[in-house]
Amino acid sequence: QVHVVESGGGLVQPGGSLRLSCAASGSIYSILIMGWYRQVPGKQRELVARIFSGGNSNYSDSVKGRFTISRDNAKNTVYLQMNSLQPEDTAVYYCNVLGYTRSYGTGYFDSWGQGTQVTVSS
Repeated sequence: QVHVVESGGGLVQPGGSLRLSCAASGSIYSILIMGWYRQVPGKQRELVARIFSGGNSNYSDSVKGRFTISRDNAKNTVYLQMNSLQPEDTAVYYCNVLGYTRSYGTGYFDSWGQGTQVTVSS
C-alpha cells in the first residue's frame, strides 16, 4: 500500500507565494509520475502540473510561468512552488502518484493524498 501526504497549504494574499509538499511512502519500487491537481466545489478536478521520472514536466496554461513543480526522487517527494497567486487559484490541491510496488512493471499503483486547502484572499 502506498500513502500520499500533502502539506503546505494555507491562506495567502493575492500576489503572494506558497510551497506545497507531497511525500509518498510504503511499498514503492519505482515512481513514474508525480502530479498536482486542484478542485473547487462544483467543478471537476483539474491537472495543475506533473513531473515524470526523467524530469520532464508539464503545466496547465493557467499556471504556466507562475508555478514550478520539482521532485526529490531519493525522498519520493514532489513540491509545487506557487508564485503570484491569484484568487482563482483558491482550491483544494491534491497530490497524485503513479508507479509500481514491484519490479518488472508489476504492482501498478495510482494513489491520491487527502488534499490541502489553498486560499488566496485579501
